[in-house]
Amino acid sequence: MAKTESFRASLDKQPHEVASMFDGVAERYDLTNTVISAGQDRYWRWATRRALGLRPGERVLDLAAGTGVSTLEFGKSGAYCVASDFSKGMLEAGRHRRVPMVAGDATALPFADEVFDAVTISYGLRNVSESDAALREMLRVTKPGGRLVVAEFSTPVFGPFRTVYMEYLMRALPRVARAVSSNPDAYVYLAESIRAWPNQRQLALRIADAGWSAVQWRNLTGGIVALHRAYKLQ
Repeated sequence: MAKTESFRASLDKQPHEVASMFDGVAERYDLTNTVISAGQDRYWRWATRRALGLRPGERVLDLAAGTGVSTLEFGKSGAYCVASDFSKGMLEAGRHRRVPMVAGDATALPFADEVFDAVTISYGLRNVSESDAALREMLRVTKPGGRLVVAEFSTPVFGPFRTVYMEYLMRALPRVARAVSSNPDAYVYLAESIRAWPNQRQLALRIADAGWSAVQWRNLTGGIVALHRAYKLQ
């Protein structure tokens, strides 16, 4: 296996840096996610599909889709799912999955207005330099009555567990990534970006400010992940 130059983005999230960083982890991205989450990534994808409430024939946009493993999960509903990511390396690594893939920037989506019944983004919103603009773009491409589901790392709700989790993020996660990832330094950035990300209530307010309605959230695995769901009323 060819070695990949180790590279991490900075927390100001310059798009070219973030895209290059994810290009560097693409080769073993899915394996690394399964290892560092102790297999919880599969449950989180299933829960996201349930939150979307997809029906056969609906059109769904899966943003920050990476290699398309989440897109495959959502497709089990019978919906037509499009994977989009701004890391071409990630999309190339997932070509074998045979799902529709489109390279695109979440802040300037290459889709017409009101074409999707649902839009979802998993563990990618915090990596967008202008996340509020991305939320508005998601609103633009969603049909009236359509819905949004954001799956994102969040803040554990139980104090002692939160302390242990934050210690794991900053110390153990990079060490584990060194054993399995093709770009372990990227996971230092990922740990820092999780710690700096808004908590559940703060993110809900930002989603509402972007124009979405009826915003609610559900915690998974004690708040390690939160699913935020919202609707486009008109």
